[in-house]
Amino acid sequence: MDKFRYLPMTEKDQQDMMKEIGVASIEDLFADIPKEVRFKGDLPIEAALDETALIKEMTRLAEKNTHIKDYPSFLGAGVYEHYIPSVVNHMLLRSEFFTAYTPYQPEISQGELQAIFEFQTMICELTGMDIANSSMYDGPTALAEAAMMSAAHTKKKKILVSKTVHPEAREVLKTSAKGQNLIVVEIEEKEGITDLDHLESEFNENTASVIVQYPNFFGQIEDLSSIEAIAHKEKALFIVSSNPLSLGILQPPGEYNADVVVGDAQPFGIPTQLGGPHCGYFAVTKKLMRKVPGRLVGQTTDDHGQRGFVLTLQAREQHIRREKATSNICSNQALNALAASITMSALGKKGVRELAEQNVQKAYYAKKQLQKNGIKVLGVQPFFNEFVIELSSSVDRINKKLLAEGIIGGLELARFYQDKTNQMLIAVTELRTKEEIDHFVAVLGENNE
Repeated sequence: MDKFRYLPMTEKDQQDMMKEIGVASIEDLFADIPKEVRFKGDLPIEAALDETALIKEMTRLAEKNTHIKDYPSFLGAGVYEHYIPSVVNHMLLRSEFFTAYTPYQPEISQGELQAIFEFQTMICELTGMDIANSSMYDGPTALAEAAMMSAAHTKKKKILVSKTVHPEAREVLKTSAKGQNLIVVEIEEKEGITDLDHLESEFNENTASVIVQYPNFFGQIEDLSSIEAIAHKEKALFIVSSNPLSLGILQPPGEYNADVVVGDAQPFGIPTQLGGPHCGYFAVTKKLMRKVPGRLVGQTTDDHGQRGFVLTLQAREQHIRREKATSNICSNQALNALAASITMSALGKKGVRELAEQNVQKAYYAKKQLQKNGIKVLGVQPFFNEFVIELSSSVDRINKKLLAEGIIGGLELARFYQDKTNQMLIAVTELRTKEEIDHFVAVLGENNE
């Protein structure tokens, strides 16, 4: 007992439990498992280490990783390295926030509820939409939920999604759609943007929604005005997935009459951290506010007329009753939403715009320098902070050369698009310096033979 002070079960506890259920030994619990399928011998794992030795070993293993603290990164494709104000962690790691879970009881959850309310408000301001929810798990699940909502709202079965939407988000969409017996049709891309002729030909009276990304997966700015005109012909919903930082400089989807705007708040205060966890956002027009998945925080007044905040319009139980559910997601990413809120507040309106402008300026500088070095840049539309280049040999080979020079290269597009051999998707954020960009261009130029 003294040797294992913090274990929840003692030897006596074990004996008492076995006596209660009528077994004489632990072995008796496994009597129904045939002996021939049981594992024999010792598991092939190393002996336990003491705390000091364990920390040293884990540190040694971690240092084998190549990471953005040591190497400048030109890899984006949905997860981006951006400036995170130091105040974010100071606020985020206060016990009031990182121990909070679900603000069902408003009388003891005003701080948490207000933080979520501010997140919703800022998302609405960025997207140009009327109402935003308290957050979703991440951008791809938010997109899938938007598609499911469109089918429930329109009573139609066909979802049109552009191939310029993130490939992994499209896979999440297909998985969700299968359970609802929905038809997902992928619209071809043409020169890096949605093929409007193909969209027009696939659109019909059974279409529930049209989904595009803005900026799209290749970094290009889609023609939302033309796509919206097609989407609203038969009362389908127009769904736009958008990088929220880009909306500091781009015209918001709400001004193009989008019905739903979703995305990932990762660019605001959430580290790249091996791809997650992130924080999806979900914003809609007022007419759809009762169809929104997840939670909504609303502003009200108490008995004394003082301002207060509550979960509103729907209760968690709504999502448990499957026949009445608007979603199978009844939770949110409150802590990461708070990180995004603190970041947006610290930057302010001018700061968000300045950050977005720096992304555009540095990306265009990189494009210009690459073209000077004879590297082909693809795409016909303006872009935000990502663009595609075509190389003369394997992207994998060139990325290894870049890594040897202390640079993390871009994404090999052939991983998702078979016809895009030797094409690399490059991200240039505000954190990349002129020297880093020039070094990247020089190494690419030397190895693009």
